[in-house]
Amino acid sequence: MNVVWFKRDLRLRDHAPLKAALESAGEHLLLYIHEPTVWAHPAYSDRHWRFVREGLDDMNAQLDPLGASIFEWTGDPAKLFADWAASGELHAVYSYLETGLQVTFDRDLQVAAMLRNNGVPWHEFQQNGVQRGRKNRKGWRSDWYAFMGAAQDAPEWSRFRPAAGLSCPPEHQTRPFSSTQLSPPEHRMQPGGERKAHAYLRSFVEERVADYSRSISKPAASRTGCSRLSPYIAWGNLSIRQVYQAQSVASGQRGYKRQFRAFSDRLRWHCHFIQKFEMEDAMEFRDVNRGYEALEKPLDPDLVSAWKSGQTGFPLIDACMRCLAATGYINFRMRAMLVSFLTHHLWQPWQAGVEHLAGLFLDFEPGIHYPQFQMQAGVTGINTVRIYNPVKQAEDHDADGRFIKQWVPELEALDPPHVYAPWKLPPMEAVMLGFELGRDYPKPVVDLERAARRAREALYRHRAQPAVQREAMRILARHTIPGGRMA
Repeated sequence: MNVVWFKRDLRLRDHAPLKAALESAGEHLLLYIHEPTVWAHPAYSDRHWRFVREGLDDMNAQLDPLGASIFEWTGDPAKLFADWAASGELHAVYSYLETGLQVTFDRDLQVAAMLRNNGVPWHEFQQNGVQRGRKNRKGWRSDWYAFMGAAQDAPEWSRFRPAAGLSCPPEHQTRPFSSTQLSPPEHRMQPGGERKAHAYLRSFVEERVADYSRSISKPAASRTGCSRLSPYIAWGNLSIRQVYQAQSVASGQRGYKRQFRAFSDRLRWHCHFIQKFEMEDAMEFRDVNRGYEALEKPLDPDLVSAWKSGQTGFPLIDACMRCLAATGYINFRMRAMLVSFLTHHLWQPWQAGVEHLAGLFLDFEPGIHYPQFQMQAGVTGINTVRIYNPVKQAEDHDADGRFIKQWVPELEALDPPHVYAPWKLPPMEAVMLGFELGRDYPKPVVDLERAARRAREALYRHRAQPAVQREAMRILARHTIPGGRMA
């Protein structure tokens, strides 16, 4: 049989491995493996597996009229494929290349070795324009546009021949993550599934794109004005090519040229960061610029705990963290601010928060998460150091304080500007409102101006170190487009 191994590509359309498998002779098996070693990684959480469950259920609903379904198995992929290879049932495996965590990369190495030793071919396909084996970015931009403009890989379902009579221990033929195995449903989360993804895509390119430029930086307005496609792209309910081509068609039909251009640029940046991680995946653990490993940031568990729980005493920081915990989404600017606050104002190592935010982001994509986290933490040596002031960000992007009050109801009685900085509320006014800082809402965990000044001076001083400069030149040569462009 020919096995199509689904991982982070939970869709039935524009799917190169599925298309190629159906074109091969013999029977076909559509497979998803639930891997306990991956579930246990601290970057993943129940919300991710619920989204996967919804994606698989949606695929099965679409496959049902064809008399087909996804075969689900729990355990070690190498063990399953080894058993099938030994029984003579396995003819070939088809899948996408995965740019993932160390745990999935090690798993793929084990599977590749086992299949090779058993003479079973594994056909892997590039996904979203990300290429394995690159040493630099020469030609990457033109390759990306060529990939996005190519015809979609449409599987020919008339050739589907379902495999039968599999030899697989019944205890492994499970459907994990039932409603009783996961935490209570998180109703504020986006629903998973390919059909939901296409509905979100249509509503964006046909209607919501009109507000894209105005809402992209605002924590409240971005919830409808941004595309909200990121979880569907991260888990493969949509391919980047499907999104790119849909927005390209809509741009020609509906106008909004500036909005669509800004959006399509972000699609390319999305793949740029994954390509960066594909070429240098050690950044899951280490500073991409090794010169920053000498920069001392003592871990303070109390500060990290306040940041994680939304109890820092800085209203916009706390509102964003609580919103993330409840909904799995916050816009990009606020994500950058959260990382900046942790690593600059609190002066904590980025490793102290990288897995926590990964577990909260419904759209957690390793290839974007780790490079972006390091960029916002200021440890690349090539990007502008941005120290976001949470008070100014609130003034600029939550002018009426509505977002803050929604997620930090302790501040409901305060109006701008004090809802942005309650420590500046005059004592007499605080008494009249019945509000006491430290009782009703935490006092700031750090002095904002002093902490920012310390971080700025330390970061720019360290940036001038020879080791940082040498690494910066290496990074530029490896990860930038000739001519100096990042993507």
